[in-house]
Amino acid sequence: MSSLAPYACDPARSLGRRHAETPAPTRTEYQRDRDRIVHSTAFRRLVYKTQVFLNHEGDLFRTRLTHSLEVAQLGRSIARSLRINEDLVEAISLAHDLGHTPFGHAGQDALNGCVAEHGGFEHNLQSLRVVDKLEERYPQYDGLNLTFETREGVLKHCSRRNAQLLEESEPGGVGARFLRKEQPSLEAQLCNLADEISYNAHDIDDGVRSGLITLAQLRDVPLFDQFRAAAQAEHPDLGRAPLQRRLLYEAIRRMLSAQVYDVIDATQAALSRHAPADVQAVRRAPPLVMFGDVMRERSLQLKQFLFKNLYRHPRVMDTTARAQEVVRDLFAAYLESPHEMNAGFAEQAASADGGPVRARAVADFIAGMTDRFAAREHERLTGRRLFD
Repeated sequence: MSSLAPYACDPARSLGRRHAETPAPTRTEYQRDRDRIVHSTAFRRLVYKTQVFLNHEGDLFRTRLTHSLEVAQLGRSIARSLRINEDLVEAISLAHDLGHTPFGHAGQDALNGCVAEHGGFEHNLQSLRVVDKLEERYPQYDGLNLTFETREGVLKHCSRRNAQLLEESEPGGVGARFLRKEQPSLEAQLCNLADEISYNAHDIDDGVRSGLITLAQLRDVPLFDQFRAAAQAEHPDLGRAPLQRRLLYEAIRRMLSAQVYDVIDATQAALSRHAPADVQAVRRAPPLVMFGDVMRERSLQLKQFLFKNLYRHPRVMDTTARAQEVVRDLFAAYLESPHEMNAGFAEQAASADGGPVRARAVADFIAGMTDRFAAREHERLTGRRLFD
C-alpha cells in the first residue's frame, strides 16, 4: 500500500467494523468487503433488476448488475491515476445499488409513497440496510459486517431525519457526516461520479438500441456529438447504415475516455489547491472529485436530453405506471396478509401487529425482489398480469 497517496483510505488504518474480526491472512479489509458483497444474495439479484428497461424487455439492456460492474471498472481506472484505494472503490461500486427496488426508480417512488407515513424509502439507506441487517450469512451477526469506509460510500445520500436516526443507533457512525456537513472519502466521492458517467453512457446505448432515441437526435447533445463527428471523420464508412452500431460504440467509447481524463485532471487540480494531508482533511474539505467546468456543463446537457427524450418517453412512462401499480398492490396485499411473504419477513410483520415495523418489513421484502419475481407475485396475489 506504499503507492497510496496520503489522502487515500489505507485499509491498515480503517475505522473498523461494527463487530470486531480477526484480519484475513491474504486479503486487505477492503478486498474482504468486496468479496463479501460479490457473494451476497442481494448482489446476485441485481442481474434481474432493471435500469431503464425492465428485465423482460430484452436480453441485452443493462441491469443493475451490469451497471455496477461498469461503475467499478470506471472507478478503478480513475482511482489508479489518483493513487487512491482501488479495492475500496470497487467494493463501494459493487454495493451502491443493492437497495434498489424492482423496476428501478419507478419502484422506488411507489414504495416511498407506500411508507411515507413511516419514514419513507431511500434506496441509498436501503443499500446500507441490506449490508448492515438484511443479508443473513453469518452466525454471529446480521448483515455483512463491512468496514466503516465501505458503508460510508454506500450511503451517498441521506435525509437529515434518517441521519439523526443513524447517529442515535451508531454515534459517530456513517450518519454523522450528514449532520456535520462533511464529505465522505475520495473513494466514495469517486464512486458517486463514476455512477453518473456510467449511466449516462449506457442509457445512450440502451436508448438507441431500443429505438426510443436516435443518432440524429443525439446531434443536439454537444458532449456526444463531438465524438460522433470525430469518429465519423476518421472512419467515413461508419456513416453507412449497416455500421451505425459501430459508430455509436466508438462515440460512446471516446466520450467515456474524455470524461475519465477530465475527472482525473480536475480532481488533481482540486487536490493541489486544497492539499489534504489525510482522509480526515478530505472529509473537512469541499468536494474534491469533480468534472472541470466545461465537462460538468456538457454532462448536465446530456442528462437533460436523456430525461426529456428517454426517461419521459411515452413507452417508458407506460411501463413506469404499470410498475408502480405492481409495487403499490404488493404493498397493500402484504400489509393486509403478511403470511403471503417469505417466512422471515412474514414473522417480523405478523409480530408487529401493524404500524411502522410491519410496514418496514413489507418494504424490505418488496425492495429485495427482482423485476420478474415482483411481476409473478403480483399476478399470484391479484390474478392480473401487467407484464408479458
